[in-house]
Amino acid sequence: MTRAGNIKAVFRVVSGNFLEMYDFMVYGYYASAIARTYFPSHNAYASLLLTLLTFAAGFVMRPIGAIVLGAYIDHHGRRKGLILTLAMMAAGTLLVAAVPGYATIGALAPLLVLCGRLLQGFSAGVELGGVSVYLSEIATPGHRGFYCSWQSASQQVAVVFAALLGLMLQRWMPVQAMYDWGWRIPFIVGCLIVPFLFLLRRSLEETEAFLARKHRPDVGEIYRSMITHWRIVLSGMAMVLMTTVSFYLITAYTPTFGKEVLKLSESDVFVVTLLIGLSNLVWLPLMGALSDRFGRRILLIACTVLALLTAYPVLHWLVAAPGFGRLLGVELWLSFLYASYNGALVVALTEIMPVDVRTAGFSLAYSLATTLGGSSLAISQWLIHLTGNKAAPGLWLSFAALCGLVATMLVYRDPRRRNMHRE
Repeated sequence: MTRAGNIKAVFRVVSGNFLEMYDFMVYGYYASAIARTYFPSHNAYASLLLTLLTFAAGFVMRPIGAIVLGAYIDHHGRRKGLILTLAMMAAGTLLVAAVPGYATIGALAPLLVLCGRLLQGFSAGVELGGVSVYLSEIATPGHRGFYCSWQSASQQVAVVFAALLGLMLQRWMPVQAMYDWGWRIPFIVGCLIVPFLFLLRRSLEETEAFLARKHRPDVGEIYRSMITHWRIVLSGMAMVLMTTVSFYLITAYTPTFGKEVLKLSESDVFVVTLLIGLSNLVWLPLMGALSDRFGRRILLIACTVLALLTAYPVLHWLVAAPGFGRLLGVELWLSFLYASYNGALVVALTEIMPVDVRTAGFSLAYSLATTLGGSSLAISQWLIHLTGNKAAPGLWLSFAALCGLVATMLVYRDPRRRNMHRE
């Protein structure tokens, strides 16, 4: 594949990542409005928590999607699987966008929204893995980290786009109209993007690495192989926890944390979220390229240690005197840690997984971690309520960093894995 062909392939394959993360961001951004529409309650905390738990429910489906759809992709090919996951994501998005509120159809409303989130979660369970493996297999020698970083970078474009749309709606629409029906507009926009994304994905070519494989394991062989390699899957899960917790805290949870906990203006928190998306977009490819040069291990260890030392102190400093400047400063620091870590993590996970279960193994490890990391919105809100400490999300991030540090040390005990970036 030529250089121009590679660039086009990268753009086509990460397009579905954009839709997946856009939907997740929009749900997080408008959690308060969704709570009023589908989970009305006299207790505002209970209503918001139910909404965030429904958000988290999508992540519970990810491991199932990883196992089922991951095996499909490893057997039938990267291209077919990525088209299938996009179709499922689109259906889930349409369902959330179109369901009438609780006042119209009663308890059926939150049930249908939950179904939409479960469908999104099922498809997303293998989307990241499928995209990451595809990118690693089309990468030019010595540039796998840079190529794989665009999996996460495409998500940041979704963060920026969703934040910009939120800012425009916040300026143009009255607050009450936004809570009544305006929050649906971003979901509808997501549905309108779907046909364009399908056109991009349909033109994908299968990777040469997959076509060159003489043996394509069936579903039973793939599942047996994952059981055989359970240690590396669990280690991968622990490594991913750091990246998922930090990502969802600095993106999806920022609007809720800023408005409901810190009592900042809606425009302030959307501006911060927009700048975080841009920060992530800059750092991710850069750190992916650095991991190609210096190795994955050094970046993974450095970032987890820094997160352990600083996550809680910077949040404690923020909540002591909440303001736009402090929120932006803290989020930019956490953005640097997230992007530096993730720039090395994604490609590392594709390298340590056995070839015959590369998509399924990657997706299962990532999905298991995301089940916890994606629940960070609900976990953080619960920790604040339980402890009365507004900086409590920093403790959750510190725990995730510790998991990542220990797992990284275990995975790279084998000296051969330390030099995989040179292969």
